[in-house]
Amino acid sequence: MSSPAIKYDLQIKHGNEYGHEEEAAILEVLRQGAPTSGVACQRFEQEFAAYCGTKYARVVSNGTAPLFLSLLAAGVARGDRVLTTPITWIATAAAAVTLGAEVDFVDIDPLTFNLDPEKLKDKITPNTKAVIPVHLYGQCCDMDPILAMAEESGFTVIEDACHAVGGEYKGRKAGSMGTAGCFSFHEQKNISTLGEGGMVVTNDPAIYERFSLYRSHCTRVYGESTKYCRLDESKQPMGKRFWFQDFDDVGYNFRMTDIQAAVGSIQLTRLDTFNQRRMENAAYLTEGLKGVPGLALPEVMSGNKHVFHLYPVLQTSVNPHFSPKLNALKKDEINATIENKRTSC
Repeated sequence: MSSPAIKYDLQIKHGNEYGHEEEAAILEVLRQGAPTSGVACQRFEQEFAAYCGTKYARVVSNGTAPLFLSLLAAGVARGDRVLTTPITWIATAAAAVTLGAEVDFVDIDPLTFNLDPEKLKDKITPNTKAVIPVHLYGQCCDMDPILAMAEESGFTVIEDACHAVGGEYKGRKAGSMGTAGCFSFHEQKNISTLGEGGMVVTNDPAIYERFSLYRSHCTRVYGESTKYCRLDESKQPMGKRFWFQDFDDVGYNFRMTDIQAAVGSIQLTRLDTFNQRRMENAAYLTEGLKGVPGLALPEVMSGNKHVFHLYPVLQTSVNPHFSPKLNALKKDEINATIENKRTSC
């Protein structure tokens, strides 16, 4: 006798969701000439910093850039040691490897899949320059003990909050607790800036300054980062106009466009609504899956606001009622449904 099909009614897509407000914002920027890193970028940065409760925010071109630039700004270099979790996207570790650092992995808490602070203690050495806790699937790591170890040992904490925009730990926003917090606005994240985009937040003015410089070719004009400035005509030789740029070092181009930032500002106003729907979806899935033999469902830590970028389910044992073939068929059917409906699960 076949089992009845599970009925579901998930109400948010897995990834970007745009509407008329985003369309209007795009048209407005187009009519203004669609600049790179213009007024819309500045506005998005100010709004995002206010949302996270930090002093500074800087937009970038994708979610990998803030990880790389934050480590660079913190002084991570060849021979340094960086600790992170093995359960993450490759960019977390690759950012450190690109700078020549040695990456060592810290085991996870099996209930949350996040880096385990107890296991972190045994990995810290005098050569540990930075730790990257990853707020996996939308739930913050247990940050207080990590921050206490950083204070004692002197390493930098770079939060990988790419899965957890809007998430909270004991009332503090994801990304706001370490030296810097890194976010992704990829098309599959809780909000998106037209497929790619990222942000870094920090309360450290030195980190912000260095991050901003290296984001845009280390261009500096009169002490102000990442801006081009035409000198006053009266100061030009023979009254001629020309563009003057000074470069502190060899930097990179990780800038965002104003079109993306304008969309990001609208998406940010909808973020809490999106996340609330994700949490409702998670509750719905948990209610429907609890009691199923061989499945461990997501655990939410006390004091956390889990925004469920993903809903991870761990298979703890083989269910004898399903043959391998039937399991494969069910897996294929579920995957096809997820791809077709783009649901968050």
